[in-house]
Amino acid sequence: MTLTATFTGFNTSDFDTFRIEGLEARMEAIRDRIQPKFRIIGEHLTGEAALLAGQEMYLHIAKHARRTVNPPKDTWLAVGPNKRGYKSLPHFQVGLFDDHLFIWLAFIYEATNKAQIAQSFLHQLDYVKKLVPDHYVLSMDHMNKQANRVGDLSEEEFIQSLNRFRDVKSAEWLIGRHIEASDPILADGQAFMQLVNETVRTLMPLYKLAGESVTAR
Repeated sequence: MTLTATFTGFNTSDFDTFRIEGLEARMEAIRDRIQPKFRIIGEHLTGEAALLAGQEMYLHIAKHARRTVNPPKDTWLAVGPNKRGYKSLPHFQVGLFDDHLFIWLAFIYEATNKAQIAQSFLHQLDYVKKLVPDHYVLSMDHMNKQANRVGDLSEEEFIQSLNRFRDVKSAEWLIGRHIEASDPILADGQAFMQLVNETVRTLMPLYKLAGESVTAR
């Protein structure tokens, strides 16, 4: 039996987790309902990403340990090349808000070498834009549910997003997919894992380009 065969998909209860009042109650539901599924997905994804990236990858599951009052509005797993943590390096994320699931290649504000990565993308803008399908979405803030469809952005707006990521300390750049909570693919574990694999394959050249922009310096 494969890992994907053991993953049964996400259901309404998983998304309803983020409507539970109170930090402890919501965290208990996240641990009971969502994190076991994250572990199955993540164990598969680390292997797939490692093969594609040509380097070892590690699974991190968000613990929300710093929260003391407000319950998390979303939760996620991250897969990246550092065993100790993921925030300072480009990484892949799969996670949930109350109304959608996201699959990201994430460059968050803690990332080191933000300027070099952004500048590399700007220097190879045509190549970067060709890598990203029009139906993918772009976010500048991982805490914000909203994202812009890439195909709806003008070239100037795309450039502005990279300029902001480069120049503003708190700015982020996340590229990938939003899947509505009602989409039937989320309830089909096998189909969902194929979608995750496809997304990571599509974004892997961008991940590698980010790594090359840092090592080239």
